[in-house]
Amino acid sequence: MLNKINLENILFLDIETVPEEEHFQGLSEEKKELWEQKSQYQRKDEYTAEEFYERAGIWAEFGKIICISVGYFHLKGDIRSFRTTSFHGDEIQLLKEFKNLLNGHFSAPKKLLCGHNAKEFDFPYIARRMIIHGIELPYKLNLFGKKPWEVPHLDTMELWKFGDYKHFTSLKLLANILGIPSPKQDIDGSMVREVFYKEKDLDRIITYCELDVITTAQVFLRLRGDELLNDNEIKKV
Repeated sequence: MLNKINLENILFLDIETVPEEEHFQGLSEEKKELWEQKSQYQRKDEYTAEEFYERAGIWAEFGKIICISVGYFHLKGDIRSFRTTSFHGDEIQLLKEFKNLLNGHFSAPKKLLCGHNAKEFDFPYIARRMIIHGIELPYKLNLFGKKPWEVPHLDTMELWKFGDYKHFTSLKLLANILGIPSPKQDIDGSMVREVFYKEKDLDRIITYCELDVITTAQVFLRLRGDELLNDNEIKKV
C-alpha cells in the first residue's frame, strides 16, 4: 500500500520543544501548583517539581514549540529531490506560517502528513499549541469527528510496529537497523532546552530538526523498498 502513495503528496515534519519558561520560578504560583500535580506520577519521589521542570517541554500545556521543520519530495521525470525548510522563532508566528503552508499546499484530501512518533507527539502538540494561542486548526490537524481511516497522518514508528501496540523504536535506532547513514548531529533531544535557553543557538536546533526530517523520509523510503536519498538530492530552501 505504501508504494501506491505519491511521494509528492507527503509532508514530512518534526518539531522541537522547550519548557515555556527557562526556569520553574518563572511560572505563576498557580502554574507551579498545576505542574506539580501534572508531573507527580512521572517524577515520583526522585525529583522535586522544580528539579523535574527541565522536562516540561514534552507537555504542550507547559512547553512551547521553537521549530517546525518540514520536507517534501519533488519529482520531475527521473530526477528526484527532497527539499527542507523550517519555521522557527516566535511560537505564534511559526504556527501561523506552518498553518499557511498546510492550507496553501497540503490541503487536498490526497495530501498526508508524516513524522516519527508524530501521532503521539508532534501532531497533537502542534494542535494543542494552536488552540492555546487561539489559532483555528487547519483541516489536516482537526481530527474532531473523523473516522480513523479519514485521518491524513502517517507515522513511521506506527508503520514499524506492524500492529504491536507496545513497541517503541526511536528514529535513531530504526535508521541504524535499516542501514540508513546516520546524519552528523552534534546534539540530541535531551540537549535542546540547554542549547535554546543557555547557549541561545537556535540555528543549531534548526539543523538538528531538519536532519530528523530527512531521516524520517529515508526510513519511509526503506519501508517502501525505494532507494535512499543521496546528498545531492537533498536541498534546503
